[in-house]
Amino acid sequence: MSHNPAMKGRVVVFVVLLAALAVAAVLLPVREWLGAVLAWTESHREMAWLIYIALYVIASVFLLPGLILTIAAGVLFGLPVGVALVSVGSVLGATAAFFVGRTVAREWIGSKIESWPKFRALDRALAARGFWIVLLTRLSPLFPFNLLNYAYGITAVRPRDYVLASWIGMLPATALYVYAGSVAASLGEALSGDVQTGRTGQLLLWVGLAATLAVTVLVTRLATRALDRELAA
Repeated sequence: MSHNPAMKGRVVVFVVLLAALAVAAVLLPVREWLGAVLAWTESHREMAWLIYIALYVIASVFLLPGLILTIAAGVLFGLPVGVALVSVGSVLGATAAFFVGRTVAREWIGSKIESWPKFRALDRALAARGFWIVLLTRLSPLFPFNLLNYAYGITAVRPRDYVLASWIGMLPATALYVYAGSVAASLGEALSGDVQTGRTGQLLLWVGLAATLAVTVLVTRLATRALDRELAA
């Protein structure tokens, strides 16, 4: 496991959220809530998708954490559709914040990050390899997602590089949290008696989640090391 404090914090938050979901599945009327929401989602699929994407964009623009929304995508839409919706929503939100930072909020963003040493080093590195730097910062937990969206707006990075690198770099964490949401939904259905997954099914869910977490942490660790080298150079 990485010795990076930010990475450790991310893993701790992930474990705590899983524990909270497990407790909620036992103590709260999960069957009624999940059934009602899933029934509405199923009968209003296109509308539910659009509402979800709009909520993600709003959260990104107003600097609200998108973690709960990402996990909710796994609960409501399942893994493949959930990953697709989070990818669309997060990229659109990041792009909207980018252009707000580049235009109307340029001076405000500049005043907020002028005393941010890591970003000053990042800005210098962007001049040489914009796509690569954006990709590494999306993979690494060294930089906060929401503030970075705005901060990139006042740099010289090309929008094309920013959007493509952001999409690719956010995919591993997106897959992890959406998968966690889908696991929580499956366990909630099993606990409520709607679905009998059996011990083998539940074991496979947890093994898959553990493997996804391990891959995400490994990718994050490698990206952080590469980013440290870039900033040092």
